[in-house]
Amino acid sequence: MQASDFHFDLPPELIAQEPLAERSASRLLRVGDTLTDMTFSELPSLLQPGDLLVLNDTRVIPARMFGSKATGGKIEVLLERSLDETTALVQMRSSKSPKPGAQLNFDGGINAELLRREDNFFVLRFDRPVLEAFNASGHMPLPPYIDRPDTDADAERYQTVFSNEPGAVAAPTAGLHFDDELLAKLAEQGVDSAKVTLHVGAGTFQPVRQEQIDAAQLHSERVVVDAALCEQVAATRERGGRVVAVGTTVVRSLETAAASGELKPFDGETTLFIQPGYRFNVVDAMVTNFHLPESSLLMLVSAFAGKDTIMGAYRHAVERQYRFFSYGDAMFIERFLERAV
Repeated sequence: MQASDFHFDLPPELIAQEPLAERSASRLLRVGDTLTDMTFSELPSLLQPGDLLVLNDTRVIPARMFGSKATGGKIEVLLERSLDETTALVQMRSSKSPKPGAQLNFDGGINAELLRREDNFFVLRFDRPVLEAFNASGHMPLPPYIDRPDTDADAERYQTVFSNEPGAVAAPTAGLHFDDELLAKLAEQGVDSAKVTLHVGAGTFQPVRQEQIDAAQLHSERVVVDAALCEQVAATRERGGRVVAVGTTVVRSLETAAASGELKPFDGETTLFIQPGYRFNVVDAMVTNFHLPESSLLMLVSAFAGKDTIMGAYRHAVERQYRFFSYGDAMFIERFLERAV
């Protein structure tokens, strides 16, 4: 398999640059026996009493910081993850990469030392706890395809309404379409809900390399699936309900925890790369946004519903001028085993 197998042409004007005024006002493409154009507020009509909706409760931290080197050159860093209380793995942009031992000064009087380089990332040691530094000086890390600076409004709209566990540097975007009213309506309808935590890393925006495809391993992300969720999934199965994942991050979390074939509590790192040919153990349906061409996320949804089905859905979305990527529209995908190859 090649990344180029998952290419599609996308007019730039379809890349959403701003969120809609109302979260649930986005469009929703149902991918089943046929393609059905809907609005996200109609999602309850696709779910049944006894279904289990699984959400990712990670919270995006203000992970982009601006500063300068001791020589005066400007730098920009994007947090990938905390390694310990004061040490972090980051992406860095500068006219010339600093060397180990370099002192870096950030807005707000925050300082850091560059310890080493690791492939395309850098390891920095801050003069205070990592999260404290970024909360004090950071900006919301809007994705690279949103061509504008972040605003105060993004601090709220680039979070899900159920976010609770700080640590992500990108939003679990399928969850952005839910508001409190819609969640309450689903609960009244008898749809159960549960939460996992996957802290989305900046690696989600990195191009997929052929060696990653061959090894079936991606960038590492932190996942927590607790015993209570495992019990909810078991209860859902017993009553004949479906496990509905809200986003590819939830799919990755659940399938990581079920790597043995049985869903078990999990707290650790995952490098799982779901691509066509993968056998799903937990997820029956999913809500997801439209993803970048040739991305690992597009490969995941193609594994879920079949490559031809998904690429056809994407062509339909382009023709109907759906809004793409983080602040864009969504899909509801029902898995058909005979297609998911």
